[in-house]
Amino acid sequence: MTQACDNRGPSAAGSIVANATASDIRDGELLAAIDIGSNSFHLLVARYEHGGLRIIDRMRDGVRLAMGLRANGGLDPDYRERALTCLARFGQRLRALPHERVHAVATNAVRQLANPQAFLLPAETALGHPIDIVSGREEARLIYLGVAHDLAQSQQRRLVVDIGGGSTEFIIGKGFEALRTESVQVGCIASTLRFFPDGKYTAKRWRQAQTDIAVELQQFAEDYRALGWGEAIGSSGTAKAIASVVQANGWSEQGISVESLGRLREAILECGSVEALRLAGLAEDRIAILAGGTAILEAVFTTFALTQMQVCETAMREGLLYDLVGRALDGDPRAGSIATLASRYGVDRAQAARVQHAALALFDQVAAGWQLGHIERDALGWAADIHEIGLAIAHSLHHVHGAYIVAHSDLAGFTRQGQQALAAIVRSHRRKPDRASIDALPARLRLPVRKVTVLLRLAALLERARTPEPLPPLQLSVDERTVRLELPESWLQQHPLTRADLDQERDHIKQLDFKLQVRAVDAPR
Repeated sequence: MTQACDNRGPSAAGSIVANATASDIRDGELLAAIDIGSNSFHLLVARYEHGGLRIIDRMRDGVRLAMGLRANGGLDPDYRERALTCLARFGQRLRALPHERVHAVATNAVRQLANPQAFLLPAETALGHPIDIVSGREEARLIYLGVAHDLAQSQQRRLVVDIGGGSTEFIIGKGFEALRTESVQVGCIASTLRFFPDGKYTAKRWRQAQTDIAVELQQFAEDYRALGWGEAIGSSGTAKAIASVVQANGWSEQGISVESLGRLREAILECGSVEALRLAGLAEDRIAILAGGTAILEAVFTTFALTQMQVCETAMREGLLYDLVGRALDGDPRAGSIATLASRYGVDRAQAARVQHAALALFDQVAAGWQLGHIERDALGWAADIHEIGLAIAHSLHHVHGAYIVAHSDLAGFTRQGQQALAAIVRSHRRKPDRASIDALPARLRLPVRKVTVLLRLAALLERARTPEPLPPLQLSVDERTVRLELPESWLQQHPLTRADLDQERDHIKQLDFKLQVRAVDAPR
């Protein structure tokens, strides 16, 4: 895999693979995580001390973004304004932190928008930092990472259930590793709106909710039960709110029991409506969505035959912080995802290594001139590792097949934008570059992606012979719009196919808004 970069250029906000990196964290540095959830927005600030994290500030705002989702994929202006106002407050707190120490992610509500970028552009302006979208399974991985750091170490497997506003994540993990991750489009806000749209609670509606939610869970329940777990853990606001109510009413001494959950359901039905729903331990901001969350949790207890669930104080926001630190200390999960992908699709590892070596050699010569940093270097290395995975489908248009595989695989550690950027690089590494896939990326990613694509194209072209014969000394220089490649005249004479390919490459690189100049130089005497 990609080695650590010795020549690290400045890391701009337009990083390709992620907007945050934990490389070279120093003792005393501040890190921040922002969880832009479907129900609440959370900000967590921690200081890295003696190899661990010390939380020094928390902020939370019940924005209820999922309440503002429209059937056509739009966002209600009032909820949009609430979100931007909250992010502006967060941004004031984070003003002094550099981008690489802030990890902001959006979850299900933003995933459901027809045009997420229309929301993310003003959101990033308000926050002052880039915001990435995570897939449901990546969200689940991060949730588990946060939960695992709050629990006593154990060798037994654990089932973690996180009921959010728009989706619910299920994870079976052991230690700090998530073994199974699933995300279903069932959340406390979405379920409240779906099953109790007018705020009226009836036994018939409750039964319908149980039936419909169970259908969603059955898609993976058998696989989960076959793997098994020793204890069940609930994380995030819904689980904590339910635990608070059942304990305040004396229905459970600790955590949430199946009996206490049944008593809570009966209490909700007895109240009959959201207007009348007043229970000991129930916070005001949870009243409107308690029914939906309780219905989900009861279906989970039934489907997975749970009798008891403990409740954890940590969740995805802590997971984001530990993920930052883990990338610095324990290895980047994205590297493991790329290695798995290469193995699964039978990539020619020798050829991938040759292309990667050439690409990184070119990168190191132009990193300063193009203001590329170690994040872009990693992206280039990973793209080189898997640029030929499409050959597992067909040689014809294998770059197109490869891009589809990258875009639609579950790749742990990657945000949605990072995965789309990687797919765009793979798609454009040969033949005519696909500007449509690059221009569909957030504006902050387009120029770095075009630059990385140029470097991968040149490396793949120079290594087209697929032989262990070493390349000659390569000299690459760049300015804002020009790429100058120098090669020995004698080597070009012995490789007429490469010379012809380079002549054609000028037209292709024009599609990326760069001008390629190839110069033959005499060998030194």
